[in-house]
Amino acid sequence: MKTLTARRFRNSGIAIVAALLLVWLSGAMTTALRDTARQTGWILFSMICFLAAYNLRKKLPFLPLGASATWLQFHIYVGLLTAVVFGVHVGWRIPNGLVESLLATLYLFVFASGVIGLFLSRSLAKRLTTRGDEVLFERIPVYRNRLQAEVETIVFEELDEAASTAVAQFYADRLRPFFAQTRNFWQHLVQSNRSRFGLLNEMQAYRRYLNDAERETMARLVTCVEAKDDLDYQFSLQATLKYWLFVHVPLTYALLVFAILHLLLVSAYSGGIS
Repeated sequence: MKTLTARRFRNSGIAIVAALLLVWLSGAMTTALRDTARQTGWILFSMICFLAAYNLRKKLPFLPLGASATWLQFHIYVGLLTAVVFGVHVGWRIPNGLVESLLATLYLFVFASGVIGLFLSRSLAKRLTTRGDEVLFERIPVYRNRLQAEVETIVFEELDEAASTAVAQFYADRLRPFFAQTRNFWQHLVQSNRSRFGLLNEMQAYRRYLNDAERETMARLVTCVEAKDDLDYQFSLQATLKYWLFVHVPLTYALLVFAILHLLLVSAYSGGIS
């Protein structure tokens, strides 16, 4: 942990120094009447290409392109540094013109989604270890179906052995919808246990109407409810981490396409790209 913290401080320090150096060089070039927009534009375009390449790196793990963790660190700090390069490139003002405005809007969305993704990956990854067993995201539906089958077996066994249908009726009214699909997505995301405790309290209150055998069955169902809620918790956090990429990655490629269009337009009006 100390090594990780020290590395983050070191990387943050390097990024801050690079940002300050960039701002200073931009000011010096402006004073010397040099074209900073063209230079920073090429720098920003190169950085965006590098950031987009990280997704390709993840799809080609068999190639000797360096450790994914190293790529991730560069991706984070280069991504944060683009904010300074972008600010210098546009002169710290709101761009005018359709292409420039659209390009700036796309960049802001990509940058914001990247910062949100960084926050989610740092916070949700830690929370995944706090409740339930860590399971592969693709296996969660399998475990959910197994739990539902186990609960139905418990209920049907009770229905065959007991003269009362109290447990079966409670399952049909309150538990079947709970086990049929993932529940309480947003509550799990904000770490609220209100629905979990509400259902468990309802089950506890219902026990007073049951005989000893039915209470034992209800206790088994309580264990299954807790396991299902933990599984839903895992699904909510893992789905957020997974589906966030379906926003960030397409926006990044759209930004890259519009950046190329912007480069071509600027080159056409300025007489070349050099």
